[in-house]
Amino acid sequence: MSALDVDSVHAFVLVADLGSFTKAASALDTSQAAISVKIKRLEDRLGYRLLDRTPRSVRLSTQGMTFLKPARNLITAHELAVAGLSAEVRRIAIGISDQIAGPGLPTLLRKLSALDPGLIIEVHINSSPNIMESFGKEEIDAAIVRREDDRRDGELLVKERFGWFASPEWELVSGQPLRLASIAKSCGVRSDATKLLDKAAIPWREVFIGGGMTAIGAAVSAGLAVAPLAYSVAPVGTLDVGHRYGLPRLPDSDVILHSTVTDPVSQEALKILAAAFRTRYADMSTASPRKLHSPFHSQKKN
Repeated sequence: MSALDVDSVHAFVLVADLGSFTKAASALDTSQAAISVKIKRLEDRLGYRLLDRTPRSVRLSTQGMTFLKPARNLITAHELAVAGLSAEVRRIAIGISDQIAGPGLPTLLRKLSALDPGLIIEVHINSSPNIMESFGKEEIDAAIVRREDDRRDGELLVKERFGWFASPEWELVSGQPLRLASIAKSCGVRSDATKLLDKAAIPWREVFIGGGMTAIGAAVSAGLAVAPLAYSVAPVGTLDVGHRYGLPRLPDSDVILHSTVTDPVSQEALKILAAAFRTRYADMSTASPRKLHSPFHSQKKN
């Protein structure tokens, strides 16, 4: 068998990671047709099918699952060889809003590192305003944040959906204010949510503040409070109870990519990260449960 084409192997790994020919093409700045040609060429070289394709999904075949690890090893070896030709250390600092980072971020960053071990990736998780402040001071090279001001620059990645999340066992205590959990009083999501509650004359009280998304997720999962969260970062097993209790609908939020990255290697890593964010939201359900009568209609805020 002749030598494998590294670009074709790279395309296969991206399709496997992103679950989409379209997203892989976006990450590589090429067309879906070009990706298909690369994958077909690779499958012909190997002599077996790597991907099972349907109109709605792309999945690894049995042979594809077996080949994925060797494929990653090949890309890693190639990148290390290329990096060895240059003494320059490549580094990119990426800031990501804590409200949109999501539980899948560690896995994604690990895959990015495997694709290009010569690139040092620094990740800063903070609130969107703090990330943008660091971006403005050139302390970070790229920012993935919620749009919280009047700026209209940057690349729109997705529109994030938000909801009021609680554990399945959580119930509103009659006659008491809505118990809330939030990252910090300065959080933009908290500000939007509490303003909507006030406008709807729904009483509320914060019972858990701070500690980051992990702590907020623990408080929600434990049934301590309700939290306004993005669907993509809501703890596994929690539910959007907004309709159940007649809470005001939280607006969608634009997720924006700002970047000053110029070198091709870092740009490619950033494109892969952006494509992964788009993929994460592509399969998100837009169905909502039936809206029930609000138990708050006659209450006033404490």
